[in-house]
Amino acid sequence: MEIRDPIHGSIELSRGEEKIIDSAAYQRLRQIKQLGFSEFSFPGATHNRFIHSIGACHLAGRAFDSIFRDFKFSTADKRALLRQSLRLAALLHDVGHGPLSHTTEEVMPFLSELKISAYEHRRTDMDPSSLFIDSKRRADHEDYTIKFVTDSPLAEIIRKAFPDINPLNVACLIDNSLQTPDDFFHDQGFDFRTIFSQLVSSELDVDRMDYLERDAYFCGTNYGRVELGWLLANLTYHPVNGRMHLALNRRALYTFDDFLLSRHHMHLMVYFHHKAIIYEEMLLRFLTSKDCGFRLPADINQYIHFTDYSLYQHMATSDNEWAKRISNRRPYKMLFELHSTEPNPRAENMKAEFERHNVKVIYSNSTMRLSKYHGGSPLERVFPIYVVDHYDRMATPYPIEDTTEIFQKYEEIRRIERLYVAPEQFDEAETLLVEKRM
Repeated sequence: MEIRDPIHGSIELSRGEEKIIDSAAYQRLRQIKQLGFSEFSFPGATHNRFIHSIGACHLAGRAFDSIFRDFKFSTADKRALLRQSLRLAALLHDVGHGPLSHTTEEVMPFLSELKISAYEHRRTDMDPSSLFIDSKRRADHEDYTIKFVTDSPLAEIIRKAFPDINPLNVACLIDNSLQTPDDFFHDQGFDFRTIFSQLVSSELDVDRMDYLERDAYFCGTNYGRVELGWLLANLTYHPVNGRMHLALNRRALYTFDDFLLSRHHMHLMVYFHHKAIIYEEMLLRFLTSKDCGFRLPADINQYIHFTDYSLYQHMATSDNEWAKRISNRRPYKMLFELHSTEPNPRAENMKAEFERHNVKVIYSNSTMRLSKYHGGSPLERVFPIYVVDHYDRMATPYPIEDTTEIFQKYEEIRRIERLYVAPEQFDEAETLLVEKRM
């Protein structure tokens, strides 16, 4: 099967991958937009998670071929199986995503209701505190993804299409806390699970490589443009205690810096655009309203029918104020915006003042850090990405966060605080803003 993609050109998919793509679970991603409400700011941003996931799968294959171009696996069949497992993990990493935005995770069921048997098998080689799963918390899209991959009709399709690959092994590359059921990822004395997991989810994963380029293209911006070819050509491996880790050749380190900054700027200028943010804030208020009847089901077969369009249709028939504002495109208007790196009470004080004058106001605080390494979970630091120097064999490989100053220069949290007011009160709010010199 061949797909013509505006980002990567011709993408080849195997017959087994085609069967997965043709499944109801995967076809659902056609109706889940990649950027949710961002199309109200960038009208071209109507692309979906269906093609993004295919793009990530394509890049996973390219990354594997680049990294292991000179590595001798035990057999050609073993190489093909490992490569295929990586492609499947990248292809399916978003299959459980909820409608419109992460905001709909507010109406997902409790995790215990999903009955994810894969979660009974946690890693035994790591700090138990980093592997703890609170079954009393609400589920998120990653939980639904693991449910789809390991315990659903989609899991059966994987088993039939790839009889030598256990769906749980694919899930292990998506969720790094899961225990592998066998030695599938072992070959030639090395465990390849770590490097494959890093290619699926890390500071240098194929998910980001695809969505940055794709989002920049459809939004018509230059922020997300990165030198993918150079990054991929300089990816390699570094063994540590029998585990293969992802590594980057030192000559591509500045390109990696640019990659991090591209993502950083895309968040600040695109993903945190004030129009997208206010729609997400209004959606949150709708979903948490007492009269909101929209709930995402625990039944994985019913979940397939919950898409962006079903949520829009539900809101169109609702009498809820927030649902009406979203449906009729009558959002609150931004009155004030403050960019900072330190906490500042000004916006919240202004909000309190407006409320004293009976002005309806919404306060939002969007925060962004350059890297997961800043305050990330233990899982994100246990398996570092290394920098190696192919031109200096005596150079000692170092974790990538220790070899570039960009992590220190951008260590602080970037904040964008905003105040939005009801459009019918905007003039009144502007007058107060001037009179009170806020």
